[in-house]
Amino acid sequence: MKQHDMAFKDLSDQSRNVELLQRSLERGRLAHAYLFAGEEESPLEGIARTLAKTLNCLNPVKQSGVAIDCCDQCLSCQKIEHLNHGDVRWIRPESKSRVITIDQMREVMQQVNLKPTEAEYKIAVIVGADRLNAAAANAFLKTLEEPPARSILILLTLEPQRVLETIRSRCLRLNFAGSGQPKPDPAQLAWLTSFSNEAAIEQKSLLARYRLLDVLLKKLAELKTSIDETLTARSPLQRYKEVDKDLQEKWEEELKAAVEAEYRRQRSNWLLLLEWWLRDVWLCALGEGVQRPKPKSQSGPENSLLSFPQLAAAGRIAGRISAAAAQENLRVMEQLQRWLYTNVQEALALEVSLLKLSL
Repeated sequence: MKQHDMAFKDLSDQSRNVELLQRSLERGRLAHAYLFAGEEESPLEGIARTLAKTLNCLNPVKQSGVAIDCCDQCLSCQKIEHLNHGDVRWIRPESKSRVITIDQMREVMQQVNLKPTEAEYKIAVIVGADRLNAAAANAFLKTLEEPPARSILILLTLEPQRVLETIRSRCLRLNFAGSGQPKPDPAQLAWLTSFSNEAAIEQKSLLARYRLLDVLLKKLAELKTSIDETLTARSPLQRYKEVDKDLQEKWEEELKAAVEAEYRRQRSNWLLLLEWWLRDVWLCALGEGVQRPKPKSQSGPENSLLSFPQLAAAGRIAGRISAAAAQENLRVMEQLQRWLYTNVQEALALEVSLLKLSL
């Protein structure tokens, strides 16, 4: 995953929440703990990084003499951007159990309670706060109730309803939700076109269904390889060859966890893309997949309820299944996403789900 330099001024799509954060900064009323909720982890992480940069920027943008945005260029900003600032800690679910453990939280709480070493604030960003296990959540409550001075805790989640109520109530919650409509890049759209065309072929034989599964598995394998290569290249293991064995093992575990977490996030996005396409199939089956003329006052292409009106395969599939079967496809995909949150074997979950789809 490529990170992009970012300041608050670049977040025009989240202007309401950005304005609230900047007003809090200007008035010196920043909360000790925030819960950022949204539809994707990557934008939430970007906002958390930007807040961390603004608080610790060496050359900030000021209003009324107070920092309200970062310069995004100084050494502190660049360290935070590249996740190697000593006073900004990131905690993610572990790779095997996919939970944040009490040991992880004890370590970060110990760090947060120390004075900053090179910055104004100690900051801890908890990615996937809904994955705190019971012991970790209860231990963390003590820190939330009595936060150390000059510290900010930022919790990120895609499922705020799964965060312990006692934690939610002690955080200022901001919802960074987009329109929900997918915005695939050219590579994603090309792959979805290929998948949908394969799916539109009459799926009468088991072999045809397994060919479709192979298209998905091949994409996910490419995805994992790409993430592994990107994060490995960015790991301190590549920069520091001669290090203590314990530190090397710690970095290896962190890299493994980061690769797994990023793969799960991106896999979820690809499956969500499929789900939106299956929604098009459902709309077509309902007879709602037609284009509607725009009002005369508006220019441009005609309106359509479809997410991917350029993909004709949805209409071909809708012509041979019922609206009820198309709707059931959406339930299958939602169930698949829930399964993949657990320790279920990925290949088996994908196989079972694709065989259940009506195509």
